[in-house]
Order: sequence, then structure tokens, then C-alpha cells
Amino acid sequence: MPPSREPAIRVNRLIRAPEVRVIDSDGSQIGILPVAEALRTAESRGLDLVEVSATAKPPVCRITDFDKYRYSLKKKQHDSKRHSGAHTIKEVKMGARTAEHDVGFKVKHIRRFVEDGQRVKLSVSFRGREITHPELGRTLIDKVLLEVQDVAQPDGGTRMEGRNMSVLLTPR
Repeated sequence: MPPSREPAIRVNRLIRAPEVRVIDSDGSQIGILPVAEALRTAESRGLDLVEVSATAKPPVCRITDFDKYRYSLKKKQHDSKRHSGAHTIKEVKMGARTAEHDVGFKVKHIRRFVEDGQRVKLSVSFRGREITHPELGRTLIDKVLLEVQDVAQPDGGTRMEGRNMSVLLTPR
């Protein structure tokens, strides 16, 4: 069996410190006790002595059910991963000569993404000789920024990346 990636949690007899700060299952602090006495207290309640913070002096241990403790740790880790994924960037692409009506649709998409809390990258692509007229893209981006200024603000300036001009929009 390969070694697990999660940090080893010391429980009951695996706790090596001579004395530990003990926290009860309801969160109240019992005090600093020798490990043997803390183990007896935990076993008399039918619970485990779980090392919560090994780096503290003395180490902090909690009297709790180990399976419930491990489950709550995994739940916290899962929630933090889920919330960190909220920082994705949506991209809305347009051509340098996109028609007025189509720009309106793209603005609606940008508004919806920004109102959902997403960041939006607005890209204007240049085809063929359009690249010789970057002012077309700049005016298009300025027009879109004016239409969404109540819900979004540009994050940094407009920049050229090859044949694309882009700006990053963040929610207000």
C-alpha cells in the first residue's frame, strides 16, 4: 500500500509528548495534563485523544471521536478546494469589426458572468490587415467598457497579445 499523502495525525498511544494541553469534546479547555492521564480521561468517555497541533508547546490534543475529526478535516479541505475554483476567468471573444447588434449580445454575456462573480477576459481579434488598425479594437473595447462600467471595472490596462487585444474585467 503506498504511503498516504495526508499528514499523519497522532491518536491515543501514538502521541509522544510527555504532557499535553487538553481540550474537551465541547471545546472547553481542561488544562495541561500528562499524556497517560489525558488518555484515561478520553477512554473513560469512550472517545479518542487526537493531537490537533503538534507544533505548540505543549502539544494541543482534543478529546473527540477520531473518525468524526478526520471526516471534518476532509470536509474543510473539500470546501476550501471548491471555493478556490471560483476564480476562473471567462473569455468573451469578438472580431475588430463586430456588428453593433452582436456587441450587444456579448455585453449581455459579460454582464451575466460578472454578476455571477466571475472575472471576464474581453478579447478582440484582428484578422488579416486589420492588425494595422489597432484603433478599431481600442474603440470597440472602450465602447464595451462604457456599457458594463456599472457592474465591472478593468483590471489593468488594455494589452496586445499577438493578434489579440484584451482587457481583464473584474466585478465591482
